[in-house]
Amino acid sequence: MKVSHGLPAVALAASLVAAGCGDVNGALARLAAARQAAADLQLAFTRAVDASNRAVMAETDAESVRDAQDAIAARQAAHRDIDALRPLLDQLGYTDEKRMLDQFAGRFAAYETLDGQILDLAVENTNLKAQRLSFDAGEAAAGAFRDAVQALTAAQTRDAWRVRATAATALAAIREIQVLQGPHIAAAEDASMTRFETSMQAEETMARGALGDLAPLVDAASRPKLTAAANALDRFVSVNAQIITLSRRNTNVRSLALSLNQKQQLIPPCDQSLRELRDALAHRGYPKGRWE
Repeated sequence: MKVSHGLPAVALAASLVAAGCGDVNGALARLAAARQAAADLQLAFTRAVDASNRAVMAETDAESVRDAQDAIAARQAAHRDIDALRPLLDQLGYTDEKRMLDQFAGRFAAYETLDGQILDLAVENTNLKAQRLSFDAGEAAAGAFRDAVQALTAAQTRDAWRVRATAATALAAIREIQVLQGPHIAAAEDASMTRFETSMQAEETMARGALGDLAPLVDAASRPKLTAAANALDRFVSVNAQIITLSRRNTNVRSLALSLNQKQQLIPPCDQSLRELRDALAHRGYPKGRWE
């Protein structure tokens, strides 16, 4: 039987199984198809790992979703290659290679379970979303508060220095909350996030206290400006609460940790099984003038 190298390994395997020929040419054809399927399997696994890594490191939602889909597609291709290879090894009577394939399939199942968890986390991108919220809506809300207190201090003539000092205290507290958002988003442990949130709460209390201290210092005409500052503070606190909620999900940090730790322990055994399988198939053929 002549091997058609233009056929994918899965299609070639199906045609050979259907043929069921027992002659040497048929055995050689099945061996060639088995080698091709094993090579395709190794390529599919490598692509699955690479796409998963890209999904974890992606900087946008669209990129992470696309890369996660690529990883899933590569894993599905690996399953098709496994299904193509099994009947070929059975027909060839290669029990050692069948054992190696089964070993890979078991290891790949463990990898696939973990990778599914990693990809589910990666596509949520909650840390990236928290970071964008901090840079965009959070900065805008902090800027609105700054503008409101600056407008308030500019309108004062009585106790002007006290008004400026108190307003500066309030603004410094908001800036400190912004500074704390970064390490909160990057934190891997709940305890660390709790400490940052405690500090944020203290700074919010300081800002609200400063606005309260301003109340008896401003004249009646400036009351609307003080109200505007209080409203701007409320908006900033609301955005900060959203940032904390997203950061607490910690999906990017968790997916990266799983990818760098647990997944890295599963990849080498899978690669080892595939290398052993391909090496074993490479040594099959006509050594010493007979079929093996």
